[in-house]
Amino acid sequence: MNELERYNPIAEAISLLLFPHAEVVVHDLSTNCIEAIFNNLSKRAVGDESSLDELDKLPDTQDVFPPYFKINWDGRKMKSVTAVLRNQRRKAIGLLCINLDISKWEEMHHFILDVIKPAMEMPDFLFKNDWREKINTYVSSYLKQHALRLESLDKSEKKKLLNALHKEGAFNTKNAASYVADVLQISRATVYNYLKDKS
Repeated sequence: MNELERYNPIAEAISLLLFPHAEVVVHDLSTNCIEAIFNNLSKRAVGDESSLDELDKLPDTQDVFPPYFKINWDGRKMKSVTAVLRNQRRKAIGLLCINLDISKWEEMHHFILDVIKPAMEMPDFLFKNDWREKINTYVSSYLKQHALRLESLDKSEKKKLLNALHKEGAFNTKNAASYVADVLQISRATVYNYLKDKS
């Protein structure tokens, strides 16, 4: 077994963990050829030339090179990281390269940006009487203003929110109390009790 072969199980384990999104390659610096390749995404093979440049300039103190970008043969964008493999005398004998295909994540990123980009205001003529939307908007604004989360409101905070809604006229609609009770996960009777209790 040559000195580099002992790194192959590590390379294979990384490729299995990140399968099918990552290719892991072990380069032999003595031959400038590929020693091993796992989950082949780049259409290279063991024994192919590594095409590594200026190997004599590898720093003795740096073992990992920060992530960088590459373009695969099929145009997919890859994010890569390289570790220097050394023998017991700290001599660089190989490189371990992890090439992560990020094209799917980029597509998802663009999709999310498209989804959350500013949209048109709701047409007034369609939603002008949507009292649920008005309550939702007010509650969201109230929580943001007071740095609160709906699911963690205690009894006192729920009372304050209910009174604020009451002042805004939120309960002028017939079914509003039931809707607010459902939102706050309390009973309709509790809504009225909280509104009566000003303490």
